[in-house]
Amino acid sequence: MFMISMLSFSLNRKHLLTMLLSMEFVILVLFMFMYMYFMNFNFEFYFVLIFLTMSVCESAMGLALLVSLIRSYGNDYFNSFNILW
Repeated sequence: MFMISMLSFSLNRKHLLTMLLSMEFVILVLFMFMYMYFMNFNFEFYFVLIFLTMSVCESAMGLALLVSLIRSYGNDYFNSFNILW
C-alpha cells in the first residue's frame, strides 16, 4: 500500500489538490503501519497521537496554501504559476 500511495503521489503532479490527497493517503498508510507495529509489541500509543496531530497540522497548512494559490492565480495547476519567481 505504501508503494501504491507513493506511485500515486508521483503520478499526480499537475494539480496541487491531487498531490495533497495523495500525501494524505501516504500519511494514512504510515499511521496504519505504526499502529499495527505498536499493537504487536504492546507499546504505548502516545507517539501515534503525536503523529496524528502533526499530520493534521500538515494537512491544514496544505489546504491553506491551496486556498491562497487559488485566490491569487485562479487554479491549482503547477504550470500556471512560476514558483521560482
